[in-house]
Amino acid sequence: MTNVIRVGVVDDHPLFREGVVHLLKRVDGMEVVAEGATSADALRIAAEHAPNVMLLDLSIAGGGIEAAEGVARASPDTQVIMLTASEDEVHVASALKAGARGYMLKGTNGQELISAIQAIAGGNSYVAPNLAARLLSKKRETVVVEDDLDDLTTREAEVVSFIRRGMSNKEIARAFNCSERTVKHHMTNIMQKLNVRNRVQVALRCQEKEGAK
Repeated sequence: MTNVIRVGVVDDHPLFREGVVHLLKRVDGMEVVAEGATSADALRIAAEHAPNVMLLDLSIAGGGIEAAEGVARASPDTQVIMLTASEDEVHVASALKAGARGYMLKGTNGQELISAIQAIAGGNSYVAPNLAARLLSKKRETVVVEDDLDDLTTREAEVVSFIRRGMSNKEIARAFNCSERTVKHHMTNIMQKLNVRNRVQVALRCQEKEGAK
């Protein structure tokens, strides 16, 4: 990755936050631009620094979900990863609905966190595998919207099928023999039609549709 990934870290446990900051500062191609402990800090960091990625704890003062929503408004290009101890599926769904592009548990190892940050900075989404599996197995999801998948074009439906298989934009472009820009254009149309904000929500929407049949 040629560009430096600028990261903000917001967590109300100083020791944990310092550990994450120390880890990321040792990674080539990453820069920690600011850190904080509250929802207000998250909004300030978003407005003043516009990091590429922001790590948010769910339980910060002011609320992690509320912070994710505020960051999306203050800095639309900042991608949020919830880094928390909560495995509650309602929390996962709420975070994704609020616009988070990733959801990880604090027990994750450093390399997985680094890889997730790189993936999300590159336009992908990431949910801890065990949590994603549980979400996708549910018959009903709180993030479901009412728009119909039948509104998708044939090519958009094909893109969705690849997303559900975990393929990146680059891999989808290779499969279609087209540019990543074309795939991103399809993704924009798909998310608008389904009224969702990221790739994970697209997959969840399809799962709910199947479960309702």
